[in-house]
Amino acid sequence: MILAIDQGTTGTRCIVFDDRAEPLGWAYREITQAFPRPGWVEHDAREIWEVTHAVAGEALADAGVGPGELQAVGITNQRETVCAWDPGTGEPLHNAIVWQDRRTAGRCEELRAAGYEPLVRARTGLVLDPYFSGTKIQWLLEHVEGLRERARTGRAVFGTIDSWLLFKLTGEHVTDASNASRTMLYDILAGRWDPELLELLGGVPERALPRVLASAGILGQTRPEALHGHAVPVAGVAGDQQAALFGQGCVDPGMGKSTYGTGSFVLLNAGFTPPEPPPGLLSTVAWKIGDSTAYALEASIFVTGAAVQWLRDGLGIIERAGETEALAASLETNDGVYFVPALTGLGSPHWDPYARGTIVGLTRGSGRAHLARATLEAIAYQTLDAVRAMEVASGQPLSELRVDGGATANGWLMQFQSDVLGVPVVLPEITETTALGAAFLAGVGVGMWTVSDVRDRWRERRRYEPGMGEDERASLLVGWNDALGRARSGA
Repeated sequence: MILAIDQGTTGTRCIVFDDRAEPLGWAYREITQAFPRPGWVEHDAREIWEVTHAVAGEALADAGVGPGELQAVGITNQRETVCAWDPGTGEPLHNAIVWQDRRTAGRCEELRAAGYEPLVRARTGLVLDPYFSGTKIQWLLEHVEGLRERARTGRAVFGTIDSWLLFKLTGEHVTDASNASRTMLYDILAGRWDPELLELLGGVPERALPRVLASAGILGQTRPEALHGHAVPVAGVAGDQQAALFGQGCVDPGMGKSTYGTGSFVLLNAGFTPPEPPPGLLSTVAWKIGDSTAYALEASIFVTGAAVQWLRDGLGIIERAGETEALAASLETNDGVYFVPALTGLGSPHWDPYARGTIVGLTRGSGRAHLARATLEAIAYQTLDAVRAMEVASGQPLSELRVDGGATANGWLMQFQSDVLGVPVVLPEITETTALGAAFLAGVGVGMWTVSDVRDRWRERRRYEPGMGEDERASLLVGWNDALGRARSGA
């Protein structure tokens, strides 16, 4: 049996899987978010560990795991969030700065104005944005008294959440390549911390950063007191979106997944050569197994499920998100109504922070069904835009899109997504794909499974086949692109 730890932004979920990748037991608890100033988001790293420790015990108990029955642990985590701690005492030296935190936006603008974005793009595949970890570490070095000297002399270390949990479980200061690739400090081609970027972002001492290991393999051995009496290897680690890609069985180039949440993350397996990231997309490490590093193209879409929430909470035209399915289906066409949900700007592949939400095509006959349908269509169009940009960048056509997240419950949306993409949209049998990906990586790491086994053990629950003609698809996309142009900041 394998314990998968899925430490997310709002809580920790643990699931125990057996050797057939079937879930046997699980548990979940929320964690607290702190907002000390506008735009700042923090977590208490102690609470993250305490909740994770407790939930792991509950999941093991729920599965009835006895002594000697657990083979390995896999970890997946909220990415880019940064912790600092004393490696001697194991105590945090500041609250964790969360990926959502925007306090370093000014520093990113300074670096961009100074012409450093091409360097960052070339080495890391990322863009200059406070989303990533590097400027958060620089902020800690400059604002926590004595931290720079402590880091220089080995009395303070930094890490993303996987690294923090690994330290608490095993005493090792390590991370995996997928999480390292989200820091803006890691050269994804050379596979090492980049000295020039370390210096650029405040002189981060390399000794204060974790060793970067493979995503599948032995990253450390749990101390029995840290894991309810179990001394087993932590054998799989990946950031949440990369873990979801692996959990969806997208182990071959050209395979992709979309996770529909408040926003959406689309990842495409780009194979073993890092693709040149086009504007608006990220290149990232998908996972490293043995000496082979797989890469992915990634798109972040800011508003998908949040647009449905806006219909409910902002406009009050629905009471439940599920109502949108019947409303959309009640219309034969969209009647020319389009909604560009740029409520917080546009994400990938447009990256236009100044775009604004726009509704076009309204007539006296338009009603709430039109707005509901336009909102669902917009989710699909935004995903289509990301996928098309990825296909151009990778040279790999998408054969099918594997999907997970809350919006997959909306059958109308899933069918429309397949129609506009022109490829099947496929739902997995096990919906907790991030936890499953961590378990798969751990199983590969201890030799329980091979990558081929992961491909074979992924199971399909439902498939939506495209049924829309080319002419209709082309006509819809003309309307969408027109609406998109009106929403852009330069319009």
